[in-house]
Amino acid sequence: QVQLVESGGGLVQAGDSLRLSCAASGRTFNDYIMAWFRQAPGKEREFVAAISRAGSGVRIADSVRGRFIISRDNAANTLYLQMNSLKPEDTAVYSCAASSRYNWGPNDYWGQGTQVTVSS
Repeated sequence: QVQLVESGGGLVQAGDSLRLSCAASGRTFNDYIMAWFRQAPGKEREFVAAISRAGSGVRIADSVRGRFIISRDNAANTLYLQMNSLKPEDTAVYSCAASSRYNWGPNDYWGQGTQVTVSS
């Protein structure tokens, strides 16, 4: 079992930056491929970014490419999402997830989410 707890969300203005954190506990953090997802009101959950176990490989959604950076610190058991040049359409609940493969589903591990609100 892996427990995931997100933090760092908040209310910001368009153009601002935020850094989200996802603290992991339980099983070995670097056993897992980690990802960020987001869900806006009335919309389906959307993939944001993923990072390999060692942090050497990343995948970024086109909607945030060039603005968001995913990283991890395996020594600290923590996943990060640096969000720059935020836009109102980035408003959503952001959740981190852990999986043994690049395909996250209900049987994988999910955090409870942190709200990010970007005002125009």
